[in-house]
Amino acid sequence: MRYYIIAGEASGDLHGANLLKVLFKTEPDAEVRFWGGDLMQQVGGTLVKHYKDLAFMGFAEVITNLRTILKNIEFCKKDIKAFNPDVIIFIDYPGFNMRIAKWAKQQGFDTHYYISPQIWAWKEGRIKAIKRDVNQMYVILPFEKDFYEKKHQYPVHYVGHPLLDEIEEFKKNQSGNFNEKHQLDDRPIIALLPGSRKQEISRLLTEMLRIVNDYPQFQFVIAGAPSLNAAFYQPFIKQENVKLILNDTYNLLNNAYAAIVTSGTATLETALFNVPQVVVYKGNEISYQIARRIINLKYISLVNLIMDEPIVTELIQNECNTTNIKKEFDKVINKNYRDEMFVKYRELSEKLGGGGASERVVNILRSF
Repeated sequence: MRYYIIAGEASGDLHGANLLKVLFKTEPDAEVRFWGGDLMQQVGGTLVKHYKDLAFMGFAEVITNLRTILKNIEFCKKDIKAFNPDVIIFIDYPGFNMRIAKWAKQQGFDTHYYISPQIWAWKEGRIKAIKRDVNQMYVILPFEKDFYEKKHQYPVHYVGHPLLDEIEEFKKNQSGNFNEKHQLDDRPIIALLPGSRKQEISRLLTEMLRIVNDYPQFQFVIAGAPSLNAAFYQPFIKQENVKLILNDTYNLLNNAYAAIVTSGTATLETALFNVPQVVVYKGNEISYQIARRIINLKYISLVNLIMDEPIVTELIQNECNTTNIKKEFDKVINKNYRDEMFVKYRELSEKLGGGGASERVVNILRSF
């Protein structure tokens, strides 16, 4: 069969890579073209466009890059038509993927969506487009199945969260001494995860680094995004007690004592690695003011959303400052606070259920 896959972000590249592993294992002759990143490219298939050329976040950023986005949409349509796939698989990235799904369904292509747009948070009206344009929807969060089926009478496939498999696979295959590999000393490691896009890193990394000199008993390590090089980070690093590590985030989390994390998939990854964390987010002020008026969520981190309670502290926009980060960081290095978080992390893992998400998706794909 011929598969066309569109993943527009680092997390989508990770999930897409694991999907491809299962796909090629069960169908070695599959023909695949995809939008994604280095991880998908390492597995196989033909990379059409890298997600680093697509990552525009926030309302203001999208508007200023609208011409590029529209060109990408037109190019994508032409490429799909030329390839003529049996199945198109959309992975998250709804602003782009929902536009392509509408066109693709009109052209008669079989449309499958893996990792639902977060319409339970905002743009719930998208349900009409999903019902019209998506043949099969695969959801990864426990509450999403009820949201779609009970509230909107739209059947979906709950496949479990792919991170469970990805982290288990990593732990099974890890080897070597992390500290020796990256020339770190024996002090406990504090992981700094400032995001994967230039805009969010520029806003958040400086805030994270301002507390470094107050904690000489720790060594701080920045998780570099796979799409960026070391030169991008260097202007931010003014303290001696800071190390930048590229393309080794899971290994970093597996060895971290605590973490400061930008809101997104990384909050859930950090929790599944059992690392106490403070969650931070600061966006473009215009984008933030628009978002807070239209997004209907109690929390911004996946950990708190899934558990429906404030397991991890979230410092958003003006609350994301040196004073508050230091205050909350003092908590996550406190034993009693950490022990309480570990208990909640175990509950989170149980709530997500077992692994096998990629296998379930491929099996369902083949049944249609």
